[in-house]
Amino acid sequence: MLRRDVVADDRIPPERVALVDLLDRLLEGGVVLTGDLVLSIADVDLVRISLRTIIVSIEGDEAA
Repeated sequence: MLRRDVVADDRIPPERVALVDLLDRLLEGGVVLTGDLVLSIADVDLVRISLRTIIVSIEGDEAA
């Protein structure tokens, strides 16, 4: 399905989303990033690093 077909069906707004708006939406709900890094020589794994992080926005206490 072409992008213009998706836009014509009103599933994606026709305007572009700014990067800052995308980051705001992601941080509002939270993002989980995961990844694995393996360093090997001749099919022998020497180092394996697993990365997992959660990124969310934190709101401070509001004055009443």
